[in-house]
Amino acid sequence: MAEAFDRYDADLTTPEMVVLEMEATDRLDAAAQLATRLHAAGRVSDLEAFLAQVNSREHQMATGLPGGIGLPHARSEHVSRISIAVGVTKFGHALDFGAADGPANLVLLIATPASSFSDHLEVLATMARSLSKESFRESLRRAHDPEVISELINSSLVFFDH
Repeated sequence: MAEAFDRYDADLTTPEMVVLEMEATDRLDAAAQLATRLHAAGRVSDLEAFLAQVNSREHQMATGLPGGIGLPHARSEHVSRISIAVGVTKFGHALDFGAADGPANLVLLIATPASSFSDHLEVLATMARSLSKESFRESLRRAHDPEVISELINSSLVFFDH
């Protein structure tokens, strides 16, 4: 079933796009750290412009999900292909993403090309479904290995139909 990803040069996330022990001052700093990884990986062409779009989205509506999840996201002409950067905060460094049940210690930045509106919604919905499962969230938090975390994220999207 992994053939769906073969149409892209790489998976939606890679170990280089995972930040362990993340220390961020707030949700915008967390998004900036994750966007920097996407930029370094060649997935985002203009870091500042992309971040402005992510931050604008954050001001429109809270992106926190129950269970300690922050899910900042943006569609942008500065994104070359659908990508997800993942941050696991350092113990005691939870961030307020506006979720009713409290701050986030797992942050996933979803970046999609501006033209991919339906793909953007589908990836968001698929990730939200996966992240609603406590076992999946705990697997991500306990992994302590960028390789394992990227595998977990990519395998959760195996059934995503581009």
